Amino acid sequence: MDTLGVAVIGFGWMGRVHTQAYARLPHHYPRLPLRPRLVTVAEEVPGRAEEAAERFGFASATRDWREVAADPRVQAVSVTAPNFLHREIGVAMAEAGKHLWIEKPVGLTAGDARAVADAVAKAGVRGAVGFNYRNAPAVEAARELIASGEIGTVTHLRIRLFSDYAAHPDGALTWRYERERGGSGVLGDLASHGADLARFLLGDITSLTADTAVFVPERARPSGATAGHALAAGGEPGPVENEDYVSCLLRFASGARGVLEACRVSVGEQNNYGFEVHGTRGAVFWDFRRMNELKVSRGTTYQDQPVSTVYVGPGAGEFAAFQPGAANAMGYDDLKVIEAYRFVRSIAEGTPYGTTLADAVHSATVLDAMAESAASGTWVTLPGS
Repeated sequence: MDTLGVAVIGFGWMGRVHTQAYARLPHHYPRLPLRPRLVTVAEEVPGRAEEAAERFGFASATRDWREVAADPRVQAVSVTAPNFLHREIGVAMAEAGKHLWIEKPVGLTAGDARAVADAVAKAGVRGAVGFNYRNAPAVEAARELIASGEIGTVTHLRIRLFSDYAAHPDGALTWRYERERGGSGVLGDLASHGADLARFLLGDITSLTADTAVFVPERARPSGATAGHALAAGGEPGPVENEDYVSCLLRFASGARGVLEACRVSVGEQNNYGFEVHGTRGAVFWDFRRMNELKVSRGTTYQDQPVSTVYVGPGAGEFAAFQPGAANAMGYDDLKVIEAYRFVRSIAEGTPYGTTLADAVHSATVLDAMAESAASGTWVTLPGS
Protein backbone atom coordinates (compact mmCIF):
# COMPACT_ATOMS: atom_id res chain seq x y z
CA MET A 1 0.00 0.00 0.00
CA ASP A 2 1.35 3.43 -0.96
CA THR A 3 1.69 6.13 1.68
CA LEU A 4 0.63 9.75 1.43
CA GLY A 5 2.74 12.22 3.38
CA VAL A 6 0.41 14.70 5.07
CA ALA A 7 0.90 17.90 7.05
CA VAL A 8 -1.48 19.89 9.24
CA ILE A 9 -1.15 23.69 9.41
CA GLY A 10 -2.80 25.20 12.48
CA PHE A 11 -3.31 22.98 15.50
CA GLY A 12 -6.32 24.14 17.41
CA TRP A 13 -9.34 21.90 17.83
CA MET A 14 -9.91 21.52 14.09
CA GLY A 15 -6.27 20.61 13.47
CA ARG A 16 -6.67 17.79 15.96
CA VAL A 17 -9.89 16.64 14.26
CA HIS A 18 -8.15 16.48 10.86
CA THR A 19 -5.22 14.58 12.36
CA GLN A 20 -7.45 12.01 13.99
CA ALA A 21 -9.43 11.62 10.77
CA TYR A 22 -6.25 10.73 8.85
CA ALA A 23 -5.29 8.24 11.56
CA ARG A 24 -8.68 6.52 11.44
CA LEU A 25 -8.84 6.04 7.67
CA PRO A 26 -7.25 2.54 7.65
CA HIS A 27 -9.77 1.39 10.26
CA HIS A 28 -12.86 2.46 8.33
CA TYR A 29 -11.57 2.22 4.76
CA PRO A 30 -8.98 -0.59 4.70
CA ARG A 31 -9.14 -0.87 0.90
CA LEU A 32 -8.21 2.76 0.31
CA PRO A 33 -5.04 2.49 -1.84
CA LEU A 34 -3.27 5.37 -0.06
CA ARG A 35 -2.44 5.37 3.64
CA PRO A 36 -1.80 8.79 5.23
CA ARG A 37 1.51 9.26 7.05
CA LEU A 38 1.75 12.17 9.50
CA VAL A 39 4.86 14.05 8.37
CA THR A 40 4.78 17.46 10.00
CA VAL A 41 2.60 19.88 11.94
CA ALA A 42 2.89 23.67 11.81
CA GLU A 43 1.60 25.99 14.54
CA GLU A 44 2.94 29.42 15.47
CA VAL A 45 1.96 29.26 19.16
CA PRO A 46 5.19 28.29 21.01
CA GLY A 47 5.28 24.64 22.03
CA ARG A 48 1.94 23.67 20.49
CA ALA A 49 3.38 22.02 17.36
CA GLU A 50 5.91 20.03 19.39
CA GLU A 51 3.18 18.87 21.76
CA ALA A 52 1.01 17.81 18.80
CA ALA A 53 3.90 15.90 17.23
CA GLU A 54 4.58 14.01 20.43
CA ARG A 55 0.93 13.25 21.10
CA PHE A 56 -0.20 12.27 17.60
CA GLY A 57 2.98 10.93 16.03
CA PHE A 58 4.01 13.54 13.47
CA ALA A 59 7.62 13.00 12.37
CA SER A 60 8.46 16.69 12.81
CA ALA A 61 7.10 20.03 13.98
CA THR A 62 7.59 23.67 12.98
CA ARG A 63 6.30 27.14 13.83
CA ASP A 64 6.60 28.31 10.19
CA TRP A 65 4.02 26.98 7.73
CA ARG A 66 6.28 27.98 4.82
CA GLU A 67 8.54 25.07 5.70
CA VAL A 68 5.65 22.75 4.84
CA ALA A 69 5.48 24.09 1.28
CA ALA A 70 9.19 23.32 0.83
CA ASP A 71 9.06 19.86 2.44
CA PRO A 72 9.40 17.11 -0.22
CA ARG A 73 7.99 14.52 2.21
CA VAL A 74 4.59 16.26 2.14
CA GLN A 75 2.13 15.47 -0.66
CA ALA A 76 -1.10 16.67 1.00
CA VAL A 77 -1.85 19.46 3.48
CA SER A 78 -4.72 20.23 5.85
CA VAL A 79 -5.17 23.96 6.44
CA THR A 80 -6.95 24.57 9.74
CA ALA A 81 -5.39 27.96 10.49
CA PRO A 82 -7.44 31.15 11.11
CA ASN A 83 -9.55 32.50 8.24
CA PHE A 84 -7.30 35.42 7.31
CA LEU A 85 -4.46 32.99 6.50
CA HIS A 86 -6.49 30.69 4.25
CA ARG A 87 -5.78 32.47 0.98
CA GLU A 88 -2.04 32.90 1.47
CA ILE A 89 -1.46 29.39 2.76
CA GLY A 90 -3.87 27.71 0.35
CA VAL A 91 -2.36 29.34 -2.73
CA ALA A 92 1.19 28.64 -1.53
CA MET A 93 0.46 24.95 -0.94
CA ALA A 94 -1.20 24.50 -4.32
CA GLU A 95 1.68 26.27 -6.07
CA ALA A 96 4.06 23.92 -4.25
CA GLY A 97 2.16 20.97 -5.74
CA LYS A 98 0.47 19.88 -2.50
CA HIS A 99 -3.07 18.49 -2.48
CA LEU A 100 -5.22 20.70 -0.27
CA TRP A 101 -7.88 19.97 2.36
CA ILE A 102 -8.85 23.39 3.69
CA GLU A 103 -11.42 24.42 6.23
CA LYS A 104 -14.29 26.71 5.29
CA PRO A 105 -14.83 29.56 4.59
CA VAL A 106 -11.53 29.52 2.59
CA GLY A 107 -10.56 33.10 3.30
CA LEU A 108 -12.53 36.24 4.04
CA THR A 109 -14.33 36.78 0.71
CA ALA A 110 -15.41 35.02 -2.45
CA GLY A 111 -12.30 36.52 -4.05
CA ASP A 112 -10.13 34.67 -1.55
CA ALA A 113 -11.93 31.37 -2.15
CA ARG A 114 -11.67 31.87 -5.91
CA ALA A 115 -7.93 32.57 -5.68
CA VAL A 116 -7.36 29.29 -3.86
CA ALA A 117 -9.64 27.42 -6.28
CA ASP A 118 -7.77 28.86 -9.25
CA ALA A 119 -4.40 27.93 -7.74
CA VAL A 120 -5.58 24.35 -7.15
CA ALA A 121 -6.89 24.06 -10.71
CA LYS A 122 -3.73 25.55 -12.24
CA ALA A 123 -1.47 23.24 -10.22
CA GLY A 124 -3.53 20.16 -11.12
CA VAL A 125 -3.81 19.08 -7.49
CA ARG A 126 -6.89 17.89 -5.62
CA GLY A 127 -8.81 20.13 -3.23
CA ALA A 128 -11.42 19.53 -0.54
CA VAL A 129 -13.31 21.86 1.80
CA GLY A 130 -14.60 21.34 5.34
CA PHE A 131 -18.35 21.39 4.72
CA ASN A 132 -18.77 18.40 7.01
CA TYR A 133 -22.53 18.49 7.64
CA ARG A 134 -23.33 17.44 4.07
CA ASN A 135 -21.38 14.22 4.83
CA ALA A 136 -23.95 13.02 7.37
CA PRO A 137 -25.59 9.88 5.92
CA ALA A 138 -29.01 11.23 6.90
CA VAL A 139 -28.36 14.45 4.96
CA GLU A 140 -27.32 12.46 1.90
CA ALA A 141 -30.44 10.33 2.29
CA ALA A 142 -32.55 13.49 2.52
CA ARG A 143 -31.01 14.81 -0.68
CA GLU A 144 -31.84 11.57 -2.50
CA LEU A 145 -35.39 11.61 -1.14
CA ILE A 146 -35.89 15.19 -2.34
CA ALA A 147 -34.41 14.46 -5.79
CA SER A 148 -36.63 11.37 -6.18
CA GLY A 149 -39.76 13.49 -5.90
CA GLU A 150 -41.10 11.60 -2.89
CA ILE A 151 -42.15 14.84 -1.19
CA GLY A 152 -43.36 16.37 -4.45
CA THR A 153 -42.08 19.67 -5.80
CA VAL A 154 -40.07 21.48 -3.14
CA THR A 155 -41.78 24.69 -2.08
CA HIS A 156 -39.62 25.99 0.75
CA LEU A 157 -36.64 25.28 2.99
CA ARG A 158 -35.58 26.50 6.42
CA ILE A 159 -32.02 26.11 7.71
CA ARG A 160 -31.00 27.04 11.25
CA LEU A 161 -27.53 27.22 12.80
CA PHE A 162 -27.76 28.42 16.40
CA SER A 163 -24.92 28.17 18.89
CA ASP A 164 -23.80 29.70 22.19
CA TYR A 165 -20.02 29.52 21.72
CA ALA A 166 -19.79 33.34 21.71
CA ALA A 167 -22.67 34.05 24.09
CA HIS A 168 -20.56 34.71 27.21
CA PRO A 169 -19.93 38.45 27.58
CA ASP A 170 -16.42 37.69 28.87
CA GLY A 171 -15.49 35.78 25.72
CA ALA A 172 -12.04 36.91 24.58
CA LEU A 173 -11.74 39.38 21.69
CA THR A 174 -9.80 37.04 19.40
CA TRP A 175 -9.24 37.25 15.64
CA ARG A 176 -12.73 35.80 15.14
CA TYR A 177 -14.32 39.13 16.04
CA GLU A 178 -12.12 41.33 13.85
CA ARG A 179 -13.20 42.20 10.32
CA GLU A 180 -9.64 42.16 8.95
CA ARG A 181 -8.74 38.72 10.31
CA GLY A 182 -12.05 37.00 11.02
CA GLY A 183 -14.00 38.31 8.04
CA SER A 184 -17.77 38.26 8.26
CA GLY A 185 -18.31 36.77 11.71
CA VAL A 186 -21.13 34.28 11.97
CA LEU A 187 -21.55 34.39 8.19
CA GLY A 188 -18.20 32.72 7.57
CA ASP A 189 -18.34 30.55 10.67
CA LEU A 190 -21.88 29.10 10.54
CA ALA A 191 -23.85 30.55 7.61
CA SER A 192 -21.19 29.19 5.24
CA HIS A 193 -22.39 25.70 6.21
CA GLY A 194 -25.99 26.81 5.69
CA ALA A 195 -25.26 28.17 2.22
CA ASP A 196 -23.57 24.91 1.28
CA LEU A 197 -26.38 22.76 2.67
CA ALA A 198 -29.01 24.86 0.86
CA ARG A 199 -27.28 24.36 -2.49
CA PHE A 200 -26.51 20.69 -1.76
CA LEU A 201 -30.19 19.99 -1.08
CA LEU A 202 -32.03 22.28 -3.51
CA GLY A 203 -29.57 23.54 -6.11
CA ASP A 204 -28.43 27.03 -7.02
CA ILE A 205 -29.49 30.14 -5.12
CA THR A 206 -30.37 33.00 -7.48
CA SER A 207 -31.09 35.93 -5.14
CA LEU A 208 -31.39 36.83 -1.49
CA THR A 209 -31.99 39.53 1.06
CA ALA A 210 -30.37 39.53 4.49
CA ASP A 211 -30.22 41.31 7.84
CA THR A 212 -27.36 41.14 10.33
CA ALA A 213 -26.70 42.32 13.88
CA VAL A 214 -24.03 42.51 16.58
CA PHE A 215 -25.56 41.69 19.97
CA VAL A 216 -22.36 41.66 22.08
CA PRO A 217 -20.68 44.86 20.84
CA GLU A 218 -17.60 44.80 23.08
CA ARG A 219 -15.24 42.12 24.40
CA ALA A 220 -12.04 41.96 26.46
CA ARG A 221 -8.69 41.56 24.70
CA PRO A 222 -6.79 38.40 25.76
CA SER A 223 -3.46 38.82 27.51
CA GLY A 224 -1.82 35.85 25.72
CA ALA A 225 -2.37 33.05 23.23
CA THR A 226 -5.88 31.61 23.27
CA ALA A 227 -7.46 28.38 22.08
CA GLY A 228 -11.07 27.77 21.20
CA HIS A 229 -13.48 30.27 22.73
CA ALA A 230 -11.59 31.26 25.88
CA LEU A 231 -12.74 33.85 28.40
CA ALA A 232 -10.78 37.02 29.10
CA ALA A 233 -12.51 38.84 31.94
CA GLY A 234 -10.80 42.08 33.00
CA GLY A 235 -8.82 42.64 29.82
CA GLU A 236 -8.82 45.89 27.87
CA PRO A 237 -12.16 46.16 26.03
CA GLY A 238 -12.37 46.40 22.27
CA PRO A 239 -15.15 46.49 19.67
CA VAL A 240 -16.68 43.46 17.99
CA GLU A 241 -16.43 44.29 14.30
CA ASN A 242 -18.36 41.48 12.64
CA GLU A 243 -21.77 39.87 12.85
CA ASP A 244 -23.22 37.82 15.71
CA TYR A 245 -26.44 37.11 13.81
CA VAL A 246 -27.78 36.80 10.27
CA SER A 247 -31.21 36.07 8.84
CA CYS A 248 -31.67 35.62 5.12
CA LEU A 249 -34.47 34.99 2.61
CA LEU A 250 -33.41 32.86 -0.36
CA ARG A 251 -34.75 32.27 -3.84
CA PHE A 252 -33.65 29.17 -5.75
CA ALA A 253 -33.37 28.55 -9.48
CA SER A 254 -36.06 25.87 -9.07
CA GLY A 255 -38.53 28.47 -7.84
CA ALA A 256 -38.36 27.26 -4.22
CA ARG A 257 -37.99 29.74 -1.38
CA GLY A 258 -35.80 29.48 1.71
CA VAL A 259 -34.93 30.97 5.07
CA LEU A 260 -31.44 30.73 6.54
CA GLU A 261 -30.78 31.93 10.09
CA ALA A 262 -27.52 31.70 12.06
CA CYS A 263 -26.39 33.05 15.42
CA ARG A 264 -23.27 32.54 17.56
CA VAL A 265 -24.63 34.15 20.75
CA SER A 266 -27.83 32.11 21.26
CA VAL A 267 -28.02 31.43 25.00
CA GLY A 268 -29.53 28.01 25.59
CA GLU A 269 -28.61 26.69 22.15
CA GLN A 270 -25.81 24.16 21.77
CA ASN A 271 -25.15 23.27 18.11
CA ASN A 272 -28.80 23.56 17.16
CA TYR A 273 -28.22 22.95 13.47
CA GLY A 274 -30.72 21.50 11.05
CA PHE A 275 -33.17 21.96 8.22
CA GLU A 276 -36.77 21.44 7.18
CA VAL A 277 -37.66 20.94 3.52
CA HIS A 278 -41.31 21.12 2.49
CA GLY A 279 -42.79 19.89 -0.77
CA THR A 280 -46.21 19.68 -2.37
CA ARG A 281 -46.72 16.09 -1.07
CA GLY A 282 -44.56 15.88 2.04
CA ALA A 283 -41.59 17.08 4.05
CA VAL A 284 -38.24 15.99 5.46
CA PHE A 285 -36.60 17.24 8.67
CA TRP A 286 -33.03 16.84 10.03
CA ASP A 287 -31.51 17.87 13.36
CA PHE A 288 -27.72 17.61 13.80
CA ARG A 289 -28.21 16.74 17.47
CA ARG A 290 -30.06 13.61 16.31
CA MET A 291 -27.70 13.20 13.40
CA ASN A 292 -28.68 9.68 12.37
CA GLU A 293 -32.42 10.31 12.13
CA LEU A 294 -34.76 11.85 9.60
CA LYS A 295 -38.32 12.91 10.18
CA VAL A 296 -40.23 12.21 6.99
CA SER A 297 -43.80 12.92 5.91
CA ARG A 298 -44.90 11.41 2.61
CA GLY A 299 -48.05 10.01 1.06
CA THR A 300 -51.29 11.34 -0.38
CA THR A 301 -53.07 12.53 2.75
CA TYR A 302 -51.81 16.13 2.58
CA GLN A 303 -53.81 17.50 5.51
CA ASP A 304 -53.00 15.82 8.85
CA GLN A 305 -50.41 13.66 7.12
CA PRO A 306 -48.27 11.89 9.76
CA VAL A 307 -44.52 12.30 10.25
CA SER A 308 -42.39 9.18 10.75
CA THR A 309 -38.92 8.80 12.25
CA VAL A 310 -36.45 7.03 9.96
CA TYR A 311 -33.16 5.72 11.38
CA VAL A 312 -30.58 5.72 8.62
CA GLY A 313 -28.46 2.63 8.13
CA PRO A 314 -25.81 1.03 5.92
CA GLY A 315 -27.63 2.01 2.73
CA ALA A 316 -27.22 5.73 3.41
CA GLY A 317 -24.05 7.58 2.44
CA GLU A 318 -20.94 6.20 4.16
CA PHE A 319 -22.83 4.77 7.14
CA ALA A 320 -21.68 1.21 6.44
CA ALA A 321 -18.03 2.18 6.98
CA PHE A 322 -18.84 2.99 10.62
CA GLN A 323 -21.80 0.96 11.85
CA PRO A 324 -23.38 -2.40 10.90
CA GLY A 325 -27.04 -1.52 11.28
CA ALA A 326 -29.59 1.27 11.49
CA ALA A 327 -29.92 3.31 14.70
CA ASN A 328 -26.28 2.76 15.70
CA ALA A 329 -25.16 6.33 16.22
CA MET A 330 -22.41 8.16 14.37
CA GLY A 331 -20.81 11.39 15.63
CA TYR A 332 -19.25 14.65 14.47
CA ASP A 333 -15.71 13.32 14.12
CA ASP A 334 -17.01 10.55 11.85
CA LEU A 335 -18.10 13.22 9.37
CA LYS A 336 -14.52 14.45 9.16
CA VAL A 337 -13.30 10.88 8.59
CA ILE A 338 -15.68 10.71 5.62
CA GLU A 339 -14.29 14.03 4.41
CA ALA A 340 -10.72 12.73 4.75
CA TYR A 341 -11.66 9.55 2.89
CA ARG A 342 -13.14 11.43 -0.04
CA PHE A 343 -10.11 13.76 -0.15
CA VAL A 344 -7.60 10.90 -0.18
CA ARG A 345 -9.70 8.89 -2.64
CA SER A 346 -9.71 11.90 -4.96
CA ILE A 347 -5.92 11.94 -4.82
CA ALA A 348 -5.65 8.19 -5.37
CA GLU A 349 -8.04 8.05 -8.33
CA GLY A 350 -7.51 11.49 -9.85
CA THR A 351 -11.26 12.17 -9.75
CA PRO A 352 -13.02 14.56 -7.35
CA TYR A 353 -15.15 13.04 -4.59
CA GLY A 354 -17.03 15.04 -2.00
CA THR A 355 -16.63 18.79 -1.63
CA THR A 356 -14.34 20.78 -3.88
CA LEU A 357 -13.00 24.34 -3.98
CA ALA A 358 -15.83 25.14 -6.39
CA ASP A 359 -18.24 24.49 -3.50
CA ALA A 360 -16.27 26.94 -1.37
CA VAL A 361 -16.56 29.61 -4.08
CA HIS A 362 -20.33 29.09 -4.31
CA SER A 363 -20.77 29.37 -0.54
CA ALA A 364 -18.52 32.44 -0.29
CA THR A 365 -20.43 34.14 -3.12
CA VAL A 366 -23.64 33.68 -1.14
CA LEU A 367 -21.96 35.11 1.98
CA ASP A 368 -20.73 38.16 0.07
CA ALA A 369 -24.26 38.69 -1.24
CA MET A 370 -25.62 38.46 2.33
CA ALA A 371 -23.18 41.14 3.50
CA GLU A 372 -24.02 43.35 0.51
CA SER A 373 -27.74 42.96 1.12
CA ALA A 374 -27.46 43.69 4.84
CA ALA A 375 -25.54 46.88 4.07
CA SER A 376 -27.89 48.07 1.32
CA GLY A 377 -31.19 46.78 2.62
CA THR A 378 -32.06 45.36 -0.82
CA TRP A 379 -32.40 42.09 -2.66
CA VAL A 380 -29.13 40.95 -4.29
CA THR A 381 -28.97 38.81 -7.42
CA LEU A 382 -26.14 36.30 -7.41
CA PRO A 383 -23.65 36.28 -10.30
CA GLY A 384 -24.74 34.10 -13.21
CA SER A 385 -28.41 34.10 -12.17
